[in-house]
Amino acid sequence: MDPVSKCLGSPSESTSGAVVATTVVTTLAVVSLARFALWPRKRPIIRGALTACIPYLSKDEITKIPYLPDEFPGARDVETPYGSIRVYEYGPEHGKKVLLIHGISTSCMTLKQIADALVEKGCRVLMFDLFGRGYSDAPGDVPYDTRLYVTQVLLALASSPLPWTGHNALSVIGYSLGGGIAVNLAATFPDMVESLVLLAPAGVIRHQNIGRLSRLVFTSGIVPERLLAWMTRRRLRKPIDNAVAKRRTVTPPSVSVSTQDKEGFVDVAVQEAVDPHPPSILNHPTPQEVRVKSFVDWSLDHNEGFVPAMMSSIRHSPLMGQQHYWRQLAKRKPGTTAILMGEHDTLVQHEDYVEDALPLVGGKENVFWRIVPGAHNFPFTHAETALEAIYEFWGI
Repeated sequence: MDPVSKCLGSPSESTSGAVVATTVVTTLAVVSLARFALWPRKRPIIRGALTACIPYLSKDEITKIPYLPDEFPGARDVETPYGSIRVYEYGPEHGKKVLLIHGISTSCMTLKQIADALVEKGCRVLMFDLFGRGYSDAPGDVPYDTRLYVTQVLLALASSPLPWTGHNALSVIGYSLGGGIAVNLAATFPDMVESLVLLAPAGVIRHQNIGRLSRLVFTSGIVPERLLAWMTRRRLRKPIDNAVAKRRTVTPPSVSVSTQDKEGFVDVAVQEAVDPHPPSILNHPTPQEVRVKSFVDWSLDHNEGFVPAMMSSIRHSPLMGQQHYWRQLAKRKPGTTAILMGEHDTLVQHEDYVEDALPLVGGKENVFWRIVPGAHNFPFTHAETALEAIYEFWGI
């Protein structure tokens, strides 16, 4: 073979090389497109419904929103490096200062009955919508972990014209995820929190109470973000009738709660709206449950940051494995921590917490412990009994 043929090679060799090169380029292009499509780039801030949606709705559409921006007095929007926070503060300026923190999928609306009743008792209350929930923006490129949530609490407190920090400056009421945040806040700033009230608090939920598949799907990183967002959105959109159907299937008294079907991560959110395990046999959700669930549906349609905030909270927030923070509560002065648990709560189960949480916080000798009627959403389905326990704890 002459030198020129050796350099150029045979036609078949050239064709094979071209096929290989084309295959490599095509594969890289497909992988790049798939990564872009399934794992989108995260934005620093996802603007909330207050600025990205409400201004473009008609007056009639606004009146139909289940949770309006002016739901509470004293509303303000606090601009921060993480986005805007919707804060509400009202009640006598010199009253007992009470910070309320809501749960993972809802907004301040779930604590309305408790907040309004405390104001009638002379308290000064402060609430805010967690990032990505209600009318707060959603940070898009940071994990929704204890660091972010405690920072958000401090930003909300600092926005007040009144002093909310310092020695025994405030009392804190936290519900569900808000309870987990409240524990970590009190453990981090023990001198600031005069009293701590935990309503069905997250933090030490047993891993085995969450289905293994659900844990794998949300924490492994294998499932693409867009697919996971679709799954989350679909689960949250399941009609209330699904919960009602569960209610009509009465669990025999002899069957332990822990032996029933395991919950999925997104069930944490669903149970905050409509709990399928009521304190009595009900055929229909309560009006407040319908209203709360309706706002979850509205958020899915109008709040772009809602699902990303939910997904990151499921992965990173203080729902489970927070024993090191709970141990710090044992150092608090006896009688300054209250834990209220729902009798029929299948997510934050009081039997589990007796074994797992009470020893961490110093036992019943150190904390005010009550089992109250209701399921996981008792703070708004049975607000009166929850308030009675809070009044007893505070002596008011």
